[in-house]
Amino acid sequence: MARSRFPSSVFSTGSEPDPRFTMANERTYLAWIRTSLAMLAGGIALEVLGLGLHEGLRLAASLVLMLAAVAAAPMAYFGWARNERALRRNEPLPSSPFGLPLVICVSVAAVLVLLGFLLR
Repeated sequence: MARSRFPSSVFSTGSEPDPRFTMANERTYLAWIRTSLAMLAGGIALEVLGLGLHEGLRLAASLVLMLAAVAAAPMAYFGWARNERALRRNEPLPSSPFGLPLVICVSVAAVLVLLGFLLR
């Protein structure tokens, strides 16, 4: 009897794809998780170290980074699941909706840090 794989909503769909594609999808998922961890670490470091920035702008930049980190982790999981289902169904991979929100968050945080340096 075959052992059930988690999540069944992904692995019960379609047929087993080439393992190279599954592993590439997993590497992409892990890259998103690393990105989430890096944004969280950056937000915490910005707030803890202070760096002589304007207090309100520093806090705002920290919060933007930390909230983006909190959002990026589940987005990574749902992106992995969507891609894995497409691979198992032999369908084209869906486009990623994560890039633009990430660019916006990092850009906003960068502008806040820049303003924090200028207005200290």
